[in-house]
Amino acid sequence: MFDVGFSELMVIAVVALIVIGPERLPRVARTMGHLFGRLQRYVNDVKADINREIELDELRKFKSTFEDAARGFEGTVNTTVDSVQSEVSKAETELNSLTKIEDTAAAPPGAPQEPPVDAASQPAEVGRGPQGGAPPPPEKTAV
Repeated sequence: MFDVGFSELMVIAVVALIVIGPERLPRVARTMGHLFGRLQRYVNDVKADINREIELDELRKFKSTFEDAARGFEGTVNTTVDSVQSEVSKAETELNSLTKIEDTAAAPPGAPQEPPVDAASQPAEVGRGPQGGAPPPPEKTAV
């Protein structure tokens, strides 16, 4: 902290001996030593606090960088999911349209189109179905 050579230190000691006197010099030197020790501890505490603040600032920057990277990754994943969902929707639409085309092509020309039969809307035959007897025959579908 101070760059004091031996000759400067001797001059300070002689002046202190003359000004303070030989009786009080040891007590003053001890007091000065205590004060200098306190000053060093205070300076070291301030340095430690500054280092801690610097480390906290670096951690905050790292956290911010990490969160930005996570948001970017999340955006990429969301974009990919949206793209896949739109492709699946397109494929589903195409399959539905192909199924409708096949259904209309399978019917003989001039034959009336029958609406699909909903089993729940048909009255149950007596002795058939879930109440007892043989189950109804399976429906035939055109391929």
